[in-house]
Amino acid sequence: MTGLLFDLLAQAAQMALTLALAPALVGFTRKVKARLLRRRGAPILQPWYDLIRLLRKETVLAEDASWLYRAAPYIVFATTWVAASLVPTFATGLMFNWIADLIALAALLGAGRFFLALAGMDVGTSFGGIGASREMMFGSLAEPATIMIVFVVSLIAGSTQLSEVAAYMASDFSLRVSVLFALIGLVIVAIAENGRIPVDNPATHLELTMVHEAMILEYSGRHLAVMELAAALKLLLYVSLIACVFFPFGLAPPDAGLGAMGVGVLAYMGKLAAGGFLLALFEASTAKMRIFRVPDFLGAALMLGLLGTFLVFITRSL
Repeated sequence: MTGLLFDLLAQAAQMALTLALAPALVGFTRKVKARLLRRRGAPILQPWYDLIRLLRKETVLAEDASWLYRAAPYIVFATTWVAASLVPTFATGLMFNWIADLIALAALLGAGRFFLALAGMDVGTSFGGIGASREMMFGSLAEPATIMIVFVVSLIAGSTQLSEVAAYMASDFSLRVSVLFALIGLVIVAIAENGRIPVDNPATHLELTMVHEAMILEYSGRHLAVMELAAALKLLLYVSLIACVFFPFGLAPPDAGLGAMGVGVLAYMGKLAAGGFLLALFEASTAKMRIFRVPDFLGAALMLGLLGTFLVFITRSL
């Protein structure tokens, strides 16, 4: 009974940790980027202040909005939060890790994208339609690239479950070109899926360039707060996924005690800080690309995934 209660508390702690750190990661990235550009920047907790301010505001709905428009923010948030909570952050072997499957994560994110695009088109504005069409176009390229990257990792580790993948990667320190290809491909997919520079600029509302912001332009109040929190969770999910699969050091093993989990939490926060710093450094040194060049950018991720899968098969046959 005590073990079951401890497992439940550990799983709940992981879900609460992802929810608490997601806006902080966005704020940290903005702060680092501002400092690199010789600006002071907003406080790291500014995204949390913005969410609280939005929750206090009145929610305004368009006259033509259907039930789908009102339900979409909660569906997108729920699917993203569940997916982010399934990725091992500070420990492996938690209670729900048996469903922490790479293909399940891709399905959850695909479901969130589907409802986000529907919500963008629901009120019938031109901005929402443009953003939804661009989002689906990017998704049609990002999802095959993600599947190929999953093939590379799962073929090497012998499983698609994240706990087993992390345990294998932690025990095998050999340098593999296929793993390097998968890492670069996943970074490209993460940048595109989160609408970061050079694919999109989350800080602007230019109609010729925006993608994610165009789909949520009509939202306000608590609906906008939930959408912004879901977007922050998605960024944290990809950073956590890269850290879990390719840099699994510090993860507490199954049946670990509080001490090992505490070390895992500190290691996880260090990985998030490193990921946020590298993302800010990349964005500060890169210009946004034209919208019609994004397919080439995502095509590079798909080709890296294909090359990685091919290399895995070749090295196995030798």
